[in-house]
Amino acid sequence: MITILRLALPALGVLAAMPLYLLLDTAVVGRLGAAQLAALAAGTAVQSTVTTQLTFLSYGTTARSSRLFGAGKREAAVAEGVHATWLGLAVGCVLAILVWIFAGPIAGALTPEDEVARSAARWMRVAALAIPFSLVVMAGNGWMRGIQDTRRPLIFVLAGLIPGAIAVVVLVNAYGLVGSAMANVLGMAISAILFVWCLAREHSGSWRPELRIIGRQLVMGRDLIARSLSFQVAFLSAAAVAARFGAPPLAAHQIMLQLWNFLTLVLDSLAIAAQTLTGAALGKGSVDKARITGVRVTLYSTVFAVALAGVFALGAGVIPRLFTNDAAVLSALATPWWVLIGLILMGGVVFALDGVLLGAGDAAFLRTISIGSVLLGFLPGVWLSYALGGGLTGVWLGLGAFIALRLIAVVWRFQSMKWAVVGQ
Repeated sequence: MITILRLALPALGVLAAMPLYLLLDTAVVGRLGAAQLAALAAGTAVQSTVTTQLTFLSYGTTARSSRLFGAGKREAAVAEGVHATWLGLAVGCVLAILVWIFAGPIAGALTPEDEVARSAARWMRVAALAIPFSLVVMAGNGWMRGIQDTRRPLIFVLAGLIPGAIAVVVLVNAYGLVGSAMANVLGMAISAILFVWCLAREHSGSWRPELRIIGRQLVMGRDLIARSLSFQVAFLSAAAVAARFGAPPLAAHQIMLQLWNFLTLVLDSLAIAAQTLTGAALGKGSVDKARITGVRVTLYSTVFAVALAGVFALGAGVIPRLFTNDAAVLSALATPWWVLIGLILMGGVVFALDGVLLGAGDAAFLRTISIGSVLLGFLPGVWLSYALGGGLTGVWLGLGAFIALRLIAVVWRFQSMKWAVVGQ
């Protein structure tokens, strides 16, 4: 229990830090006016989409590094971070150049208002400089989790985001919306430099990128990118259908979606502990320890999820009012709220076992069941809700079907032990 919490609590801090920073950024830019806030929304949507698809630099690197660490090959585990960092820099520079070049057309496609599009394009061109730094931070989190160090990554992330948060206030007041992008670059640059500095201290071997190792990282990355894309398609479809039921259901959907995103971050902290410990156990050649780890983390995550669900059930009449006083929006939230509670309960198991399977390097299976759950559960449920007039409740029941199918699949996979392949 202590080991799991030692890994999970700092990981939760890392996961929560960026959303909290973005809330501050939104609040500061919001004082400039609606046009600037709309431009920020468009710009951050692009930045988030670009970086979200590359989370394999964290999760894939953790899976590979933790196995090597468990096998007693700490230097090789750290070396995974060297190659992941090179990969993050290379891909990040390419993406930054593409965003810089095509910022204008991208912004124009996202918003029909010329003033907002121009402001968004200016923000994206400056913020594009942060993309390579963001990917280096992802790689750094990946290899450090692999060697079971989640405390220093929290320090490095906060060491960048705290100055960045201060800079947001100063630079936005001085330069307007572009100041927000400048603060973003500053914060990410500081964190990235600290991760590279730590890597330089830990690594004693060659710094030359090895295409063989990078190629293996890209194979796992391919599966995780496909998995992330399936999530994006599903949630975009849900937003599109919710919008067709009118403004109050769409506003209610936004509130529930942000709450769900926050809850997934909370539950994902235990999944990161599961990933790290499972990879280490299999690297040592201990299938039994990997299974015991999976059972324990799933138990703790389930208990935690029950507690969270209880809070949301008891707060059903209070929590929504923290976000809105609009009677129509509150009415639209009333029934789907209980679907959200069901998702929290299922999520306790799903996210824990996701972590176990990711730690085992079972990314291909996770890719397949995620895509299958979207195609067989989420999309049919969402679009049936539209066709039959099921409203927001129908949309979230579609999400419920998506989580339920994943729950069945990961439980079956864990019980089968087909994921428990030992060695490096």
